[in-house]
Amino acid sequence: MLNISNDSITKYLDVSKYKSTQIFADNKHYKVIRKVVWGVAIIVVLILFLPWTQNIKGSGYVTTLKPNQRPQTIHATIAGRIEEWYVKEGDYVQKGDTIMYLSEIKESYFDPNLVENTENQMRAKEGALASYGDKVNALALQIEAIQAEKKLKLKQAQNKLRQAELQVKSDSMDLEAIKTQLTIAETQYNRAYNLNKEGLKPMTYVEEKGVKLQQMQAKIITQENKYIASQNKLINAEVEITRLTAYYAEKLAKANSDRQTAISTKYDTESQVSKLRTQYNNYRIRNGFYYITAPQDGYVNRALKSGIGETIKEGTSIVSVMPANFEIAVETYVDPLNFPLIHNGEKVRIWFDGWPTIVFSGWPGVSYGTFGGVIVAKENFISDNGKYRILIAPDPEEKEWPKRLSIGAGAQTLALLDTVPIWFELWRTLNGFPPNFYTPETTGKSADTKKKK
Repeated sequence: MLNISNDSITKYLDVSKYKSTQIFADNKHYKVIRKVVWGVAIIVVLILFLPWTQNIKGSGYVTTLKPNQRPQTIHATIAGRIEEWYVKEGDYVQKGDTIMYLSEIKESYFDPNLVENTENQMRAKEGALASYGDKVNALALQIEAIQAEKKLKLKQAQNKLRQAELQVKSDSMDLEAIKTQLTIAETQYNRAYNLNKEGLKPMTYVEEKGVKLQQMQAKIITQENKYIASQNKLINAEVEITRLTAYYAEKLAKANSDRQTAISTKYDTESQVSKLRTQYNNYRIRNGFYYITAPQDGYVNRALKSGIGETIKEGTSIVSVMPANFEIAVETYVDPLNFPLIHNGEKVRIWFDGWPTIVFSGWPGVSYGTFGGVIVAKENFISDNGKYRILIAPDPEEKEWPKRLSIGAGAQTLALLDTVPIWFELWRTLNGFPPNFYTPETTGKSADTKKKK
């Protein structure tokens, strides 16, 4: 036919009787066909040696870079009944705008003046607390006064005791002096009596000495009474000191007891005031929960509860809000086989669903409609879908992502790795081998720096 082989079949078979042989025998273009076949084969072989960029494919969706910029659900903080809606789906709300009003359903909070009444109770207890504080201070002053009075009274009693001691000592000395005078008077009387017997002294002299003796005997009785009286005064002074000590000890004990009771009552009142203050703040804050407000600027995506008069519990999802201002990103997932090749800061090519693209995975430079991205985070725990989650932010060195991208739109990603020949990539794919282990240049530089250090 094309005479490709040197061992032609024309030696064994007469091909002239076949119509197709006759047609090609007269056609001189078969040489051109052979050249074309050889040219295609040569081109295919050359293509096998062209460079091919290894890549890791992933699929995901558009999200936001920061968690607080993602769609969020607003929940009811308290249980209540829906009374009025102030927004509808699609409305733009600013931070603090009222979305819904709830009414109370718990009987403990039915009183419309609950906050005011609790505040009045709190103020009354605060007044009682101040009174108990004044009482404690007054009792402290009273204790100081009692102690000062006790000190003065004991000093006065000690002075009296000292006076009594000195009086006893003085009376004792006077008694001894009178006793001495009595002895002298008796001696003089006896001497006068003997002299009178001998006729040396007249009787009048004897009588004078007798009178003086009687006077001394009367004085000694008086002085003994005085001495005993001064001893009684000394005993009374000692008893008075003991009585004052006991009296003021009892008085101080009672004052201290009253003060401790007042302090205990004050602390108990402080506890009650603290509880009432907490209760008052809780009621006041709870009143603010009747109005469900927007936590930030955004758009009302969907009302999860509807109607008027519907009862909801604490933590019930009410409405979904999409923040108005957000930094867009892509959340993609890669197979566990390729996860070790992913590094933060690595360049990624992205194309979005609904945007025209022409993608050559091995030749990213000739692709059309793709956008640049940079890996900013990777999750080291496998997701429920059996893949690892990667977060990609826009590459500031390339063109901006489409401004009309919506959160949740689909996205495809290509993480670019090493550049190898096409035949190597085909051989690797047929054998099921992973791509070449890829280390970013920044990582390599840091490692070299560490080695140098």
